[in-house]
Amino acid sequence: MMKKIIVISLLCLLCGGAMQAQKIRIKTGIEVLKEQNFRCLEGKRVGLITNPTGVDNRMKSTIDILHEAPNVNLVALYGPEHGVRGDVHAGDHVTDIKDATTGLPVYSLYGKTRKATPDMLKDVDVLVYDIQDIGCRSFTYISTMGLAMEAAAENGKEFIVLDRPNPVGGLKIEGNLVEDDCISFVSQFKIPYLYALTCGELALMLNGEKMLKDGEQCNLHIVEMKGWKRKMDYTQTGLQWVPSSPHIPHPHSAFFYPVSGILGELGYMSIGVGYTIPFQMFAAPWVEAEKLAGSLNRLNVPGVIFRPMYLKPFYSVGKGELLQGVQVHIMDFGKAPLSDLQFLVMQEVAALYPDRAVFDHADKGRFSMFDKVSGSRQIRERFSKRNRWEDIRDYWYKDAEDFRKLSKKYYLYK
Repeated sequence: MMKKIIVISLLCLLCGGAMQAQKIRIKTGIEVLKEQNFRCLEGKRVGLITNPTGVDNRMKSTIDILHEAPNVNLVALYGPEHGVRGDVHAGDHVTDIKDATTGLPVYSLYGKTRKATPDMLKDVDVLVYDIQDIGCRSFTYISTMGLAMEAAAENGKEFIVLDRPNPVGGLKIEGNLVEDDCISFVSQFKIPYLYALTCGELALMLNGEKMLKDGEQCNLHIVEMKGWKRKMDYTQTGLQWVPSSPHIPHPHSAFFYPVSGILGELGYMSIGVGYTIPFQMFAAPWVEAEKLAGSLNRLNVPGVIFRPMYLKPFYSVGKGELLQGVQVHIMDFGKAPLSDLQFLVMQEVAALYPDRAVFDHADKGRFSMFDKVSGSRQIRERFSKRNRWEDIRDYWYKDAEDFRKLSKKYYLYK
């Protein structure tokens, strides 16, 4: 009996330790807004830009919170890519509907227009933005935010950001600034691929540096988080993760999106979309797993190990085919370069399989999207000459330190 009591006590201690490790360490913008009893929204007609990631620390939707608050007049919802309730496939148009839960009109910001029109805004005084981003330029929610800020400026509406963590933290800056001929909805603003700002900090920068269309500036207010530190990645916040899109199901998915997302635009290899580890792998029917893993591991990339793997994707690239390749294991997140890895894979694939060099073999019709996501045609054009990462490394990182210095002006957190 005594042994059983000891075992149970030990289990309780272990469980308590596990629970302690998951203790929520920060308050997001919506939590702080509740603490403030919604003061900044009182007496105003409120429009909310959100999706399923807009929740408080108890997982209650920001839609419901604002709808139920007695001193808040929520009058409209606005849906980004994937929709307000997250039920729309990537790239598919979101339509104007009526929200089934609240009965409120839902206006699409990813359909006929990606920027709110005067008619969409005529009944609101303030736009509130509450979406969990993933810290990567090509993820479209920050484009939606920036265009909504422009619409707010043009139509005399206040804009409020309920701030949330950058899942990859506030330190990693990777990638060149977007160049004029690559401005698009997947690279809307001249920022690096990984920009190390929260959505609130980014909004301040877009406004302060006059990066919105025609240098417009909106009446901007940020509801800051409490407790978030720049060194924190999402797993260290203690917050629960709500999938920010169907292929970003876990907080660590945000680490891997920049690892393979640029190469993924070519449909040249499986990057795990259509399998159980989206963005965490590289595979094709012509790859020899052990050889590719060996070549990549000999590069001694800091904080990363490549494991040989074999799979059959359920859908998307390589559906139903036996593929071989590598899974990327991030062993030390602080040391690991993220966006570099896809270029190193492209380099080693070209060395092992010269007749499969990416830009000789991939669909040329997809080069334009690759360029837009890269933010520059130079990345593809320089790399394709010798298929060497060293030929584009300096170009890829040429703007990083200048951006770091500039962006520090807009830091809200240490």
